[in-house]
Amino acid sequence: MSDEKEIKLETALKLAADHPAERPEFYRVLLDSSLYVLGSSGGAKGDGEVELKAGEHISIQHWEKPDGTPVIPIFTSLATLQRAISQESEYMKLPARAFFEMTRGEGVFLNPRSDYGKEFVPEEIEAMLAEGTGRLPQTRVVDEETQVLVGVPAVVPDRLLKELSAWFAKCPGVSRAFLVLMHDPSVDDKPHYLVGVEMSGDVQEVMRGAGLVAADTSPDGQAVDLMRLGQKDNGLDSHIRSQFTPFYVRNMKQKLMGIFGR
Repeated sequence: MSDEKEIKLETALKLAADHPAERPEFYRVLLDSSLYVLGSSGGAKGDGEVELKAGEHISIQHWEKPDGTPVIPIFTSLATLQRAISQESEYMKLPARAFFEMTRGEGVFLNPRSDYGKEFVPEEIEAMLAEGTGRLPQTRVVDEETQVLVGVPAVVPDRLLKELSAWFAKCPGVSRAFLVLMHDPSVDDKPHYLVGVEMSGDVQEVMRGAGLVAADTSPDGQAVDLMRLGQKDNGLDSHIRSQFTPFYVRNMKQKLMGIFGR
């Protein structure tokens, strides 16, 4: 039978498949879990949890995708692994973070031949190990006064706003969020979305998650910038907060959930 952590990981995987707002949590749960890997350690039989020693040799089995590309199959539970293979095989149970670190540069597939699975490309694994999510953020600092144009988008990206609202509801420090269309002629050829967020607490965690959700739900993969609001009383910050209507406002129920837990 699967243990509590395995059930938690499989539940997070299923939720993330259908709801982008759940994906930041999936990456967090994944890195805190252990995974089942086909292979062996030190020339001995696998068949169990392995404590690797520095310099120890391990052998990890690779499968091929339909196009012939090699990929490492990994599994959330022993039962999931057993359903995916047709003959008896050796296996190891490894901490997820240690596994991803030792297989850097290789493609990985979680739960192949299952109803819910996910492929990880090397770039995504690097971002996950560095930032805890599947995308590396790009930071821009404006060092001098810049003229930008802002306005209300002609077409409202409903799915983007819905999933961002669901993510912000999970973050107790977020009070309001705004969506505007911004154009900086010195940098961009055309306008793009800007999400301004009033928040306190762990800003990096909120922004990392919001960036992942936005990238997965923005129409046609359009760029989405994120900006923390409430730090200045002038310029773009105050203009957005005073002239635009927020698409997300934390309500009393969400505030209480943030204080007392779910």
